[in-house]
Amino acid sequence: RRVHGGIFFFFFFLRAHIQTQMLSVASTKHHSAAADGPSTRTTNPMVTGGSVVGIKYQDGVLIAADTLASYGTMARFKDIQRLQKVGQNTIIGVGGELSDFQYMKDILRDLEVSDWAHDDDAPLTPHDICNWLGRVLYNRRSKMDPLWNQVVLGGFENGKSYLGVVDLLGTQYEDDHIATGFGTYLAKPLLRSRHRNDMTEQEAVQLLEDCMRVIYYRDCKATNKIQISKVTARGVEVSPAYALQTQWEYQRFIDPGAAESGSW
Repeated sequence: RRVHGGIFFFFFFLRAHIQTQMLSVASTKHHSAAADGPSTRTTNPMVTGGSVVGIKYQDGVLIAADTLASYGTMARFKDIQRLQKVGQNTIIGVGGELSDFQYMKDILRDLEVSDWAHDDDAPLTPHDICNWLGRVLYNRRSKMDPLWNQVVLGGFENGKSYLGVVDLLGTQYEDDHIATGFGTYLAKPLLRSRHRNDMTEQEAVQLLEDCMRVIYYRDCKATNKIQISKVTARGVEVSPAYALQTQWEYQRFIDPGAAESGSW
């Protein structure tokens, strides 16, 4: 009994020590700049990713993002993966400041380690992760030091699809289809007219490709090289990056002002 009791208390204090160390590391990451010099704030994103589009379909959730990270309006980094698996059945697609996304990946990894250390047979669900991100982003916004990102989160829990979004203000909601960035204006009309929750995977992929193609045509910070992630009851899959077929021979592309009157 003494041996078993000693083992129990050893693992109890080990888990507590791990959690304390993780909180210390997270705090150090956030406050290291203040400790080494003047307090700093992200007031103007420098290297940014563009639109992310997510939809529900009959088997789960699909999320698409391109692989471009722009330095201002220059297409600087052309092979950046902005889709990240979190936990067992969750995927996030992130737009906005790339360095803030890298920090977000670090704290999400810490969250996964903490969840594993609890070993309570209650793994993090997509809804849990979305709520947690909402609190983190709202907390940073309240300190006037936001993480300059919009996060589309898809998952599968209890036999149902989950699709949510969180922005840099901590605003959080769920929907059957979501678009961020310029996709809010360019992809949403397509999603409203063509999306159905009972779409097959092939139909859903075609819709996402059409949305990303329109965004590429109209957004100077987008590219036609994209990735699509899939979340179903079987788990998470992220496709290799591939290039969309594009068509530039439309008459309005060749001569945009031919059919218009006036100087505009």
